[in-house]
Amino acid sequence: MAPTTTTSETAALHVTEHSITVAASPAAVYALVADVAEWPQVFGPTVHVEVLEEAPAEGGDQLLRIWAVAGDKVRTWTSRRVLDPAARSITFRQVVTAAPVAEMGGEWKVQELEDGTTRVTLLHDYRAVDGDPAAEELIEKAVDTNSRAELLALKNTAELGDAREELHFTFSDSETVFGAAGDVFAFLDRADLWPERLPHVARLDLTEDEPGIQHMDMDTASPDGSTHNTTSVRVCFEDRKVIVYKQLRVPVAMSGHTGRWVIESLGDGTVRATSWHTVTLDPGGVRTALGPEATLAEARALVRKALGTNSSTTLRHAKQFAEEVRAQS
Repeated sequence: MAPTTTTSETAALHVTEHSITVAASPAAVYALVADVAEWPQVFGPTVHVEVLEEAPAEGGDQLLRIWAVAGDKVRTWTSRRVLDPAARSITFRQVVTAAPVAEMGGEWKVQELEDGTTRVTLLHDYRAVDGDPAAEELIEKAVDTNSRAELLALKNTAELGDAREELHFTFSDSETVFGAAGDVFAFLDRADLWPERLPHVARLDLTEDEPGIQHMDMDTASPDGSTHNTTSVRVCFEDRKVIVYKQLRVPVAMSGHTGRWVIESLGDGTVRATSWHTVTLDPGGVRTALGPEATLAEARALVRKALGTNSSTTLRHAKQFAEEVRAQS
């Protein structure tokens, strides 16, 4: 069943309601909504989430910072959530907003239906800065688009059940670098230079909404001479020497791909640079890409090899760059 929507307005306070029916238990659905670490894999618009204050296991207040795609921009805001596992509800309120939003909050409601399915309702209320009609229209469109996408993604993920464990995996590759963390970060941050620096990057267009928020459109060359295109959003934390990213356009065998570059000082003049990948496979896409007899284990191995090979190549070139900078200093 597709998401349904209702809207109302009261004194410039706009209220929307979106809902969907999910063929999964309410406990499983609530767990997906509660676990923000999984949001970038589950919800298409969500790029990255950081928990600033964690809620107790029995429920209570939680403080989050969220980066998400809204329209063609990445917006970031800080929200406080109140988790109630017993009632299977989660209320949220933005405490630090991003223009054109002046105020926004809402609630997730997860309800068991008589036939054993689950009804999920997502409520929003919001005001635009200065009540600007153009801003209100922009916010309404973003809320509607993202709410529909999130509910459908939640439904699709929850209905996978136990099969999701076989589809979802994380892995990493690392290099020890005899150089400065800042130089390794600079190499990874300047992705616009990758076509000149990396053999597997055939083309890359990079734009920034603002410093540290990057949009990448990249063509990657495969060993057989073919290329595949991906688009990604990256959030770069120079102070922490961390870059997180989410692919918005993924290869056909995947339904989700997120990752991070992490640079850690080892305290002896060296640093460890690590590439992390988290992937969710698409069973139908696997069959399309690899043939009807392909297994998920085969797909996992191929994805691991392809992504790991490219990441390891990038790490080796970052290592060479940083070590050459140190040798010349």
